[in-house]
Amino acid sequence: MSPHAQADADSWAEHVLGAAIGAMDTLAIHLGDRLGWYRALATGGPHTPESLAAATGTHARYAREWLEHQAVSGMVVASEIDCERSYSLPPGAAEALTDGTSLAYVAPLARMVAAAGVQMPALVDAYRSGGGVSWADLGDDARWAQADVNRPWFETMLAPALAAVPDLDVILSRPGARIADVACGAGWSALALARAYPTARVTGVDVDEPSILRARANAIEAGVADRVEFLHADAGALEGSYDAAFVLEALHDMPRPVEVLDAIRRAVRPDGAVVVMDEAVAESPAEPGDMVERLMYGYSILVCLPDSMSAQPSVATGTVMRPGILRGYAEDAGFARVSVLPIEDFAFFRFYRLHHDA
Repeated sequence: MSPHAQADADSWAEHVLGAAIGAMDTLAIHLGDRLGWYRALATGGPHTPESLAAATGTHARYAREWLEHQAVSGMVVASEIDCERSYSLPPGAAEALTDGTSLAYVAPLARMVAAAGVQMPALVDAYRSGGGVSWADLGDDARWAQADVNRPWFETMLAPALAAVPDLDVILSRPGARIADVACGAGWSALALARAYPTARVTGVDVDEPSILRARANAIEAGVADRVEFLHADAGALEGSYDAAFVLEALHDMPRPVEVLDAIRRAVRPDGAVVVMDEAVAESPAEPGDMVERLMYGYSILVCLPDSMSAQPSVATGTVMRPGILRGYAEDAGFARVSVLPIEDFAFFRFYRLHHDA
């Protein structure tokens, strides 16, 4: 039983107050991220409110209030220099809030929360009517927050994670291997696959057109556009025979995951590999849950379930796709079995392999 279940009213009030303060802190982080204040503090600090405002094209009075809030919240360090109050960002905070290449980069989480907050009237209506709120409705803050928070993991950890699974690595290393990245988003995972396997050709597909346009631009910038293509389509657009297909943190969002997995099964050779990476939630509900469970249910109620419900018919999975649910989808799609790959410590994710044979 949750320790809160038997608490008195004052304890409950304190619990809610703490949650409210956390929400305010999160939105303050979003302000600092969007206005460039964290980046200015990280690269040119310490700053007074006036110098921070001047460096970022913002208003000094707002900068002062935000800096004071950040100081009392423990996010920045205040000091007196020549009788003038200035503020600096500790190195660890600078990395977590501004370094998009770091595995500790968490500023996009605040952007995601803010994007959901903007759509709260639509979410309330969807909860009443059974409708939905799509990724397109959530807009660029949510779209690029999702891409940015996963990018360092794909760029830094995906290649060694796959190389550590010998039979999978052999398949991906086939000369001229064809690899599909389904629901590829901004393309960071597809580009990581292309860099890890330089003889492969990678096809990324996604139903979100802005993401595909961004992915194509990213491929050009990365210098791999000659062997990485991005299609504005769903998995049904995969033509020919693929050696491998990936669905990386996307299956739980799909309104009809069985249809997608069936299309992937038919597109991948029987001696190929199908890999699904999704949230590393527990096999069964645990109440109270750990940080992963709480985070994933938070994503689910604000983002993933409403998005899935926005396209009908929908199985309405939600972010918390437990292993048994995935196994059921895979079996319904015609796969013989599902195994968990020995890839650990990859953010909050678990890797599954879907097998054609028993």
